[in-house]
Order: sequence, then structure tokens, then C-alpha cells
Amino acid sequence: MVLTFADLVIVAALVVLGSLIAYFSLRRALRRIESELRQSAEDRVSILTNAVRGLEKQVADLILAAPHISTAGASAMAALAQEAVPPQPEKAEAVTPEILVVIAAAVTAFLGKKVRIRSAKVLQSPYEIVNPWSQQGRVFVQASHNLRSRS
Repeated sequence: MVLTFADLVIVAALVVLGSLIAYFSLRRALRRIESELRQSAEDRVSILTNAVRGLEKQVADLILAAPHISTAGASAMAALAQEAVPPQPEKAEAVTPEILVVIAAAVTAFLGKKVRIRSAKVLQSPYEIVNPWSQQGRVFVQASHNLRSRS
């Protein structure tokens, strides 16, 4: 079977026509889906907005119902905030006798015989002595490795 030039033009025209029909129908479906998603998002936003307004109204009612609590609550929250921030320990902190007693008791319980601690000192945490240059060097070396993806 031999196709003539006219047959090839017809086939090409049908392919182009089919592609155009598919393009416009998919475009229409995409716009419909986009509008549905936009409407759904707007519905969710309106539901959340109404919920926030309801909560704001409840908070306002509670503040009006107990005005003396609002000032006391603010001072209590400030006190809690100050307590929540622990004081920073000094760098040259000595080990207290209470800590030595606790350490001795723990070691005695672990070993099963009485121990005597002769000396103890606070060591620096490895995180306190990290040199930024060495840290950056480690990052550079680790980033340079080729990682194979496993399939």
C-alpha cells in the first residue's frame, strides 16, 4: 500500500486536529479543576476566619468576665518567663560538695562497694570548643562526597 501526498496531508491534518482538540479539552478541564480548588480553598479560609472570630469573641468575653485576672495573669506570665530562662553557669564552675556526694552514691550503687572521690572537675562540652574553621572544613568534605542513589 502506497500513501500519496494527499493521504499524508490528510493524516497530518487529522493528527494536528486531534492534538488541538485534546489540548483545548485538557485546558478546559484544568481550568475547571483550578476553579474547584480555588473555591474549596476560599471555603476553608472562610470557615477558619469564622472560627477565629468565635475564639476572639470568647476571649473578649472571658476578659470582660474577669478583669482582675488579666493584670494578675500578665504579671504571673512575666514571672514564669523569667523563671523559664535558666541562669548561665560560669565557665570556671567548681563542683559543689552536694554533687560530689551524689556522684559517690551513684558509683557506690553501681559498683556495690563504698568509693571515695578524691577530685572532680567540670569539663568543657565538645560543643563549646568547636572551631568554626574546622566545622566548615568538615562540612566542605562531607558535601564533596558523591552519594549514589539506591533504586
